[in-house]
Amino acid sequence: MPPVNVAATLAAIHRAARARLVVAGVDDPALDARLLVEHISGTGRTDAIADPSRVVEADAVAAIEAALERRAAGEPVHRILGFREFYGLHLALSSETLEPRPDTETLVDALLPIVRMVAARGGKCRILDLGTGTGAIALALLSAESRAEATGTDISEDALATAASNARSLGLSDRFTAVKSDWLAGISGRYHVIASNPPYIRSDEIGTLQKEVRAFDPLRALDGGADGLEAYRIIATQSAAHLEEGGVVAVEMGSTQRFDVIHIFEQAGFAVLHALADLAGNDRVLVFAHR
Repeated sequence: MPPVNVAATLAAIHRAARARLVVAGVDDPALDARLLVEHISGTGRTDAIADPSRVVEADAVAAIEAALERRAAGEPVHRILGFREFYGLHLALSSETLEPRPDTETLVDALLPIVRMVAARGGKCRILDLGTGTGAIALALLSAESRAEATGTDISEDALATAASNARSLGLSDRFTAVKSDWLAGISGRYHVIASNPPYIRSDEIGTLQKEVRAFDPLRALDGGADGLEAYRIIATQSAAHLEEGGVVAVEMGSTQRFDVIHIFEQAGFAVLHALADLAGNDRVLVFAHR
């Protein structure tokens, strides 16, 4: 990067930022460099093409340098930015929220037709999002169906505050409620849809995850216990008491866990309605109905 006290053009900063991340061995240096430079400098892709000689202020250059150092050290680019796009929504992140990823959009895709059908039939659809984190799943469904309302649960006060803030920013706070609960322990009432992206990594596999995940995503949002299935057992055994008649439970899972998760839910009296793969073709989502 050019010294912060020397005038730096937008084009020069983009080149230097990309080169810095190439040297650091970042997986997608061009994209990450562009995201950081654009966000911090307040520019866009059009500016880089139409006005490459624009001089960037010294304080912005210094901030870009600091962000590049963090990215080169392994911190995920969206953690540095403080937000991530999910299902077309701008969601703020915090230290105790899992970074929502494209794979989880498969869960939203699986549930949205059900939510719309329930809302069309009865005038509303009540959703329970267990382990809501940023509120990603619930808020994506609310943004797509105006007759839906959602409760997001988490054991982290920080996550609940982040989810509530995201709901306010998106204009959805009148239909979203954040509740502190250890899974369904603090929940009353019944819902048409119960959804969750629970922790499903085996405890002994946490150390093998990419540094971007194991060092920056909250451990309790990753660690699914000795076999990675603890949360599914809790959700399966507790959900039936909180489902409306004809309601569904939908969960994200690891790519090798399909049959184990099905077995857990079948033992609790559920039957599989749908099984969906993510964009990479991996098993990712199961939707259940109580028999």
